[in-house]
Amino acid sequence: MRAKLHVKKGDTVLVASGKYKGQVGKVKAVLPKKGAVIVEGVNIVKKAVRVSPQYPQGGFVEQEAPLHASKVRPICPACGKPTRVRRKLLENGRKIRVCAKCGGALDVEG
Repeated sequence: MRAKLHVKKGDTVLVASGKYKGQVGKVKAVLPKKGAVIVEGVNIVKKAVRVSPQYPQGGFVEQEAPLHASKVRPICPACGKPTRVRRKLLENGRKIRVCAKCGGALDVEG
């Protein structure tokens, strides 16, 4: 069973704890089975790669590693502050994510 996470791909988030506390970035990927997210420009690690057609030189490649989802807080587009997420049921039966501070929608209406 996959865990329901409070962030989605494309959200702007603030890292709330750990080595990268205070950094802001956009969520590149969500890994619900691990309960983790990959944030642009945060948690950069060096990975050794062998010589291959994709990497003809081999060597080391820098890439973003996953962070636990509990370490990030989405930034509300309405108030601009990092917030907790609440879910709101609309009249048409859809659920959307809203800011716990101002009540502004975090999901883009489409």
